[in-house]
Amino acid sequence: MKTESDELKVSGFLAIPRSELVVRASRSGGPGGQHVNTSSTRVEVVWNVPASAVLFDDQRNTLMTALRTRLSAAGDLRVVASDTRSQARNRALAETRLVEIVRRALIVKKARKKTRPTRSAVERRLAEKKLQSKRKHDRNDQGED
Repeated sequence: MKTESDELKVSGFLAIPRSELVVRASRSGGPGGQHVNTSSTRVEVVWNVPASAVLFDDQRNTLMTALRTRLSAAGDLRVVASDTRSQARNRALAETRLVEIVRRALIVKKARKKTRPTRSAVERRLAEKKLQSKRKHDRNDQGED
């Protein structure tokens, strides 16, 4: 039986099983003294979007399109966390970031409704253009006398 910890809840209709995730730990870069040179606290979480069994075809297509700049050639979505000195906290951070990236990518953008300016707005714009044209024309006439 699956429990809550067996999957990452993205939304009410999608949860990524942890079995589909590949988690790798490596040494973090940057300063930190002796601790950073001996501990593998940097965590990389990889999820293969095309091979995922939990996605419907339309969700898969949406993710492949929305995340095309973040996906590898094989369709892997890679998230890295090396913020803390704890591997467990970095793993939780990486998983949270992965969930947030997928959640945002699945949001369907509303199509823009085409609108037209009102008749009064068009008339106001044209009246303003005529007034500006008259001002410029009047400036030139004064200089010729």
